Amino acid sequence: MILYPAIDILDGQAVRLVRGDFDESTVYRDSPLEAARSWVEAGARFLHLVDLDGAKSGEPAHLDELAKITSELDVPVQWGGGLRTIEAVRDALKAGAERVILGTAAITDPDFLDSVLGSHRDRVIVSVDTRGGMVATKGWLETTTIDGPEAIKRLQQRGVRRFVYTNADRDGLEQGPDMDEVRRISQAVRGSWIFSGGIGTTEHLQQLADARMVNLGGVITGKALYEKRFTIAEGHAALQVR
Repeated sequence: MILYPAIDILDGQAVRLVRGDFDESTVYRDSPLEAARSWVEAGARFLHLVDLDGAKSGEPAHLDELAKITSELDVPVQWGGGLRTIEAVRDALKAGAERVILGTAAITDPDFLDSVLGSHRDRVIVSVDTRGGMVATKGWLETTTIDGPEAIKRLQQRGVRRFVYTNADRDGLEQGPDMDEVRRISQAVRGSWIFSGGIGTTEHLQQLADARMVNLGGVITGKALYEKRFTIAEGHAALQVR
């Protein structure tokens, strides 16, 4: 499994939110590029970047930061936030994203999803984020009546094969994964997926690795790294299946 250090960008700074609450943000770096550089120098093999302003407004706000990171650092980046038109997806790919992460529009706009998959299928991930078990959209500001496994089932019927799954209720709290929930999601996914939400210790990473879910390809963590709960190297070691 791959460890994905998370860099969330708000007002041009690298921040972390608590349960997706924009009013509960902590600034960890003034520059997203410097945050990315620190993770790469520590051994990160892939980066997970989210444009929070874009997620909130519905269109990308920080593609310039993406371009800086991909031009200066030799590491692949997956990028999400505000990608709700085919033009926005193309702009993110041109700015250097290895993969694009679709959220709200993949759930609410089937024609858009079909168009993106038709053009860039191998570079598309869909983010399924939940609050209270139900899919949350628009920067986690709105909640639908569809649960995570059902959303995954519907998206797979349209051709999606890669997912990020986040329990927004746990995000930023460092309380660890709900392993029953993790198993339900793993059973629903027919392709591959990445877990996000609540990682706080290497023991949490080991729980995921020891569950031996063959379709779970990685884990995203942000706050725990910023707060020095563990290092990139320790995270890599914890994700090795024993």
